[in-house]
Formats: sequence, C-alpha cells, structure tokens
Amino acid sequence: MKKTARISLGAVLLICGVLFFVVPGSMLLVIAGLVLLSLDIPHARIWLKRSQSSMRRGAVKLDRILLARKLR
Repeated sequence: MKKTARISLGAVLLICGVLFFVVPGSMLLVIAGLVLLSLDIPHARIWLKRSQSSMRRGAVKLDRILLARKLR
C-alpha cells in the first residue's frame, strides 16, 4: 500500500512539474516526484541525478554571469 501511494504521488508530482514547466519553481515538483519514484524505481534515480547535475551546471553558469555583471 505504501509503495503504491509513493509511486502514485511521485508520478503526479512529476507530471505536474513537467506540465507547469514554464512556471518558476516547478522544477521543485519534478525533483520531488523523482525523489519519491527513486525510492522504488532504480531508473528514476538515474534521472534524478541527471536533473540535479543539470540544475547545478545551470546555477554555476548563472553565478558566473551575475558575478561578471557585478564586477563591471
């Protein structure tokens, strides 16, 4: 029962995050959905790590851009 609830909730969060992709902060729904799904589905863990590394690269790139703008 718990496993079914986790998978269902994870799938709902993932789908909502993808549907609301244009809204700021919706990536948190995707991450939350992948976290719940990765508890039971090993392939979701791969996608979770991939999305986390992608978000990290984007944050580092944005930090560099903002720092360069501030130093001008």
